[in-house]
This record gives sequence, structure tokens and C-alpha cells, in this order.
Amino acid sequence: MSFSQFVRKIYDSVIHLSSDKHALAWLFVISFVESSFFPIPPDIMLIPMILATPKKAWKIAGVCTLASVIGAYLGYIIGFYFFELIAEPLLEFYGYLEKFNEFKNLYSEYGAWIVFGAGITPFPYKIITIASGVVQLNLVVFTIASIIARGLRFFVIAWLLKVYGERMRTFIEKNLGWLSVLFLILLIGGFLVIKLF
Repeated sequence: MSFSQFVRKIYDSVIHLSSDKHALAWLFVISFVESSFFPIPPDIMLIPMILATPKKAWKIAGVCTLASVIGAYLGYIIGFYFFELIAEPLLEFYGYLEKFNEFKNLYSEYGAWIVFGAGITPFPYKIITIASGVVQLNLVVFTIASIIARGLRFFVIAWLLKVYGERMRTFIEKNLGWLSVLFLILLIGGFLVIKLF
């Protein structure tokens, strides 16, 4: 079985869990493990769950955010204590080791922004949580950036789905990558304007 077939099989299993009677608990688990080692983002459960029960949109997004931030600590611990034993082989398995080495060098100056940026975009968040542990990013900075980023990502998706329903689901799934990058550019641009003036 190739890596892409392996990921596809996991993806299909996660989609199936979104209609399970224990879907909220499964969402917590998927969100938790995705922040440290799991390849499939929780959005694929979050979206159908909110569409099925829009009245629970905020609760679903809250569970997803909480679990993701708690899971980020596991990634941090892996990077801090077990980089050579666990993190390095894990990053190599997913083909992220080269990306990790590139980002590692940027942490001293831009640590909080890197965590924030990865938290709201489709960039694999596990790379950032592990890297944060490796470089021993300040835990308070790491926590704040993770809460804001993951909260923004999941609550904005929940709001869009609550308001626009199925049409927004199709749009988000097709354009999640560039929408996240555009949001990040606008946000950083806003901070730069405030700083300059």
C-alpha cells in the first residue's frame, strides 16, 4: 500500500466517524492527534458535523479548538524530549523533515507568528508543534498563538457554515488553502500598518 493510499484510507475512515453517534468524542480525538502526528485535519469531520447540526456549531468548533490546542502540547513534548527517537522518524515518514529544517531556523525571531500562521492555514500544524518543542519556544507564547490561531480557523469555518450552509461547504473545501493564506496576509498586513502608523 502506497503512502497516498494509506492516507486516503484514513481519510475515508475519519469521514465515516463524522456521522457516528459519538462523533463529538471522535472529533476531539482527531483534533488532538492531528496537532502532533496524525495526517488528516479535523476539518473533514468539523464541516459535515456542523452542517448536520448547525445549532451546535459553536460547541463543535469549541471542542475542535480545545482538543487541537491540548494536542499541540503533545507535539511540543515530542519535539522537546523525543526529537531523535520519535519526531525525526515521524517527520521523515510524512515527508516533512526538509520543511521542518527550513522552518527551524526562523523560530528565534518569528516563533509566535509561525505558530499562528500554521494554526490557521492548511500547513501541517504538527510540524510547528514539534518544532516549537525542539527550539523550546516560550510556552506562554506557544499557547496564546495556538489558541488564537486554532480558534480563528475552526470558529470562522463554523460561522460560515452556520450562515451559508452547503454552498459554503463546497466553497471552503475547494478553496481552503488560498483562503487561509489570504487571511494570514491581510492579518499580517494589518499589524504592519498599525506598527508603521
